[in-house]
Amino acid sequence: MDNLIDKAIEAAGGLERFRSFRRVSAQLHHSGALWKLKQCENVLTHSRVTVDLHEQRVSHGPFAPSSDHSIYTPSLVEIQRTDGSIVETLDHPRASFEGYEMETPWSNAQLAYFAGYTMWTYLTSPFLLRYPGVAAQEIDPWVVDGLPWRRLRVEFAPNIATHSAVQTLYFDADGLLRRHDYEVDIQGRNAAARYLSDYVTVQGIRMPTRLRIYPRTTDNIALPEPLIVGVDLSDFRFE
Repeated sequence: MDNLIDKAIEAAGGLERFRSFRRVSAQLHHSGALWKLKQCENVLTHSRVTVDLHEQRVSHGPFAPSSDHSIYTPSLVEIQRTDGSIVETLDHPRASFEGYEMETPWSNAQLAYFAGYTMWTYLTSPFLLRYPGVAAQEIDPWVVDGLPWRRLRVEFAPNIATHSAVQTLYFDADGLLRRHDYEVDIQGRNAAARYLSDYVTVQGIRMPTRLRIYPRTTDNIALPEPLIVGVDLSDFRFE
């Protein structure tokens, strides 16, 4: 059987091409129930995200209704004005979520942390499978509409900020990532399944433009509702 990591990376455009770029940006539109629960509805509904591809550094902006933007790293989050002055700072951001549940509201800096690590994970997949501190092994396939989706069990080192230390990636027959399971540690470890679709090719890299995240049961079934988060992406630019 062919190596699933290699197949997935080739299907997405190849590691050499990916490594030739430093960052990617995209216009995004958020929907779903999460934002109202966190009392940050409309803050990042229409925004632009910029992701460094080889280190965990991400920016979102604007933070409506202001023109502020975020600078995210795993150890520090800043909300900055357009002139670079600081609006809000959050050191050791993950620790600030201790005891949080699904309904606990977030500050803008906490929103920036969540959005930062989330979009870094999403927009570097599946290439992050070759990132230092990431290990993966193939597990039994999952059958969807009578067809097997091959799966990887992925483990992340503690220094990598992401949803949970162990996650599962599902790939179709062509090697494209189609589903992504995890637990969201920073909000009560709720189990989620993210579906990816409507791929486009941008500068040789295949990127999903439609992401939909749903609750996941103990039987590994994704519930059709509620929609936790919807992300629509457009205007990708690799640099």
